[in-house]
Amino acid sequence: MIFEQKIKSVIRDVPDFPKPGIVFKDITPILKDSQLCSEIADEFILKLHGTKIDAIVCTESRGFFFGFLLASRMHLPLIPLRKQGKLPYKTISHEYDLEYGTAIVEMHIDALEKGWNVLIHDDLLATGGTAEASAVLIKRQNANVAGFAFLVELDFLQGRKKIETYSQNIISLVRY
Repeated sequence: MIFEQKIKSVIRDVPDFPKPGIVFKDITPILKDSQLCSEIADEFILKLHGTKIDAIVCTESRGFFFGFLLASRMHLPLIPLRKQGKLPYKTISHEYDLEYGTAIVEMHIDALEKGWNVLIHDDLLATGGTAEASAVLIKRQNANVAGFAFLVELDFLQGRKKIETYSQNIISLVRY
């Protein structure tokens, strides 16, 4: 709980972003503290100990921050999941609901190997739409969801319920 409080003390609340009534949890102040970033990566790796992972899928754009760090430290391939039209090669896509609209995400058609165990990483678990979209694309490439890793989880939006069917291995370092 002490480490969670340390992270929470750095996260900035931005009211009415991206629309009125939403309090955005801004993780960018964390990025100013390289030591805290390193500790966050270490904590993820500790919590993932014993999980067989062949690759990490991370979601655009804030998921890239720690997704890249984790993939590098764990010596694993990093697979970007991006908004529609951002990847240069042939893609598969999935449309899903956000807490404030809809979105389409894509992954290269050759991003994953059949049977790989894939960790899904994003900065935030809210309604679970992006995480579920990631899981759908992983399954469509005949790979397995090894788990989910989030920096922040917003419990009141119950996104965990949407992704538990893909994996019970769900790590959130900070929960609100």
